[in-house]
Amino acid sequence: MSNSLHVLVVDDSAVVRQTILAILGTQEDIRTSIAADPYIAMQRMQRDRPDVIILDLEMPRMDGITFLRKLMRETPTPVIVCSSHIGDGGAQAVRALEAGAVELIAKPGLGVRGFLNDSALMLIDAVRAAASVRIQVRSVSVDTIVPPPPPATAASQGRTRVVAIGASTGGTEAIREILDALPAASCGIVIVQHMPELFTRSFANRLNETSALTVKEAEAGDEVLPGRALVAPGNRHLIVVRRGSRLFVETSDGPLVSRHRPSVDVLFRSVATAAGAEAVGVILTGMGADGAAGLLDMHRAGAHTIAQNEATCAVFGMPNEAIRKGGVREVLALGKIAGAVGGHGVRAV
Repeated sequence: MSNSLHVLVVDDSAVVRQTILAILGTQEDIRTSIAADPYIAMQRMQRDRPDVIILDLEMPRMDGITFLRKLMRETPTPVIVCSSHIGDGGAQAVRALEAGAVELIAKPGLGVRGFLNDSALMLIDAVRAAASVRIQVRSVSVDTIVPPPPPATAASQGRTRVVAIGASTGGTEAIREILDALPAASCGIVIVQHMPELFTRSFANRLNETSALTVKEAEAGDEVLPGRALVAPGNRHLIVVRRGSRLFVETSDGPLVSRHRPSVDVLFRSVATAAGAEAVGVILTGMGADGAAGLLDMHRAGAHTIAQNEATCAVFGMPNEAIRKGGVREVLALGKIAGAVGGHGVRAV
């Protein structure tokens, strides 16, 4: 099919290659090719460039990170990392996201075939999301592109207690850019990034290394404090609750909401209830509609709400749905979001 979506699976496991081939083969508009290592993949890409690559990290002759970096320099292509590499807590997979991968799927060391079959819908959704990603090469530092926070206006003098951020495809680097541009005096931040469990702690640790804020994977009972950012743990909803005058987080293994756990909708709705007008909501790049309804709840509760603009999104789906529902007050380029957050009184008080 001339208009089909071409997916190249690069994995040294024949079981993984054949299982993904069978899953994607159920979709009439997706065709799949396979390669046992990056060298074979590069040969096949010369003849037939793929729209999406599904990549393992541990392979013979050339490891996945090296191949990914080479690919992004020479032939930028949306890459989904499908890895069982969790011995380092997922740090290598997080480095793959920093190197340019757009999605991350965890696979177990054992029972891979059953796991992938059980996760077929997630895999197909990830492929379609990756196919719509615009690969953006960022050669300018965050310090250069992010303006300083503008002076607070009369409309923004109200006390802001918490900033809630939601993202999916392409969101790991977008979140990093925002946090790196915020001062240590910023108020508490809560984050949902669609990411499998076992990898969110490494993601939070990496953010903690680069940001002036203290960033950690959220645990039940953590307080939302100035200078602290809490990242939802994989496969757990993150909920903000008020106890007297203080805000805390809880986690829940409840059902999927908007096809996700953690769900941005769950986070945003809890912030609307717990903080009302004392909050800022930010929805970033991602496929689907998760967060749109919750951001509307925040908007109705008096919170200031921001959506990332289309030009700087890897995938404009989530921000676009939030705009369409009417829950967005400002639509901004990624490089301006940290400044706008600061301009709405988001400082420790």
